[in-house]
Amino acid sequence: MTDKLRDKLIGAWELVSFVEKPLNGFPPNYPMGERPAGIIMYTPEGYMSAQLMRLNPGHFASPDWFKATPDEYAQAAANYFAYAGPFEVDEESRTVTHLVRVSLFPNWIGQKQQRIARIEGDDTLHLSTASPIQSGGRTVNAYLEWRRGHALNTRARE
Repeated sequence: MTDKLRDKLIGAWELVSFVEKPLNGFPPNYPMGERPAGIIMYTPEGYMSAQLMRLNPGHFASPDWFKATPDEYAQAAANYFAYAGPFEVDEESRTVTHLVRVSLFPNWIGQKQQRIARIEGDDTLHLSTASPIQSGGRTVNAYLEWRRGHALNTRARE
C-alpha cells in the first residue's frame, strides 16, 4: 500500500460525524444534526464530490420536484449541502484542496476549500478546515469524520 495521501483518498467515503467548534468557546454545533448522512468521493482522475444532509429531511407534497413550494425548497436547502470539482493534494502539508466548480452555496463556486486530511488505518478519513470559517454567525473550525464506503455492505441508518 502506498503512503501517498492522494492514493489513499481515492474512493467513496460515508459521513460519520460533522461538528463545528466555535473559537469563542461556545458549545459545539452539529450543522447536519448529530447523526448526519453524506458521501464524499475522490476519483483517480482528480475530481471530488461531497454531499451532506440531515437525516429524515421530509418530503415535498408533489412527486414533481419542479412543483415544490418556495418553503419546501428552503427547507430542503437548509438540510443539505453539496459541492464538487477538481482536487489537489499537498503531500508535505497533508492537505487536500477542493477547487469548487459547482455548489449549493454559490459563494463557493470558483473558490478553493482547503482541508487538513488524516487517514487512520485504511478506513477512517478525518477532514478539518485548514483555517477558521464563518458559520451561523460564528467563527468555527469544522471537523468531519468519514468511513470508507463499501456499497455492498452499507451500514443501516436509523
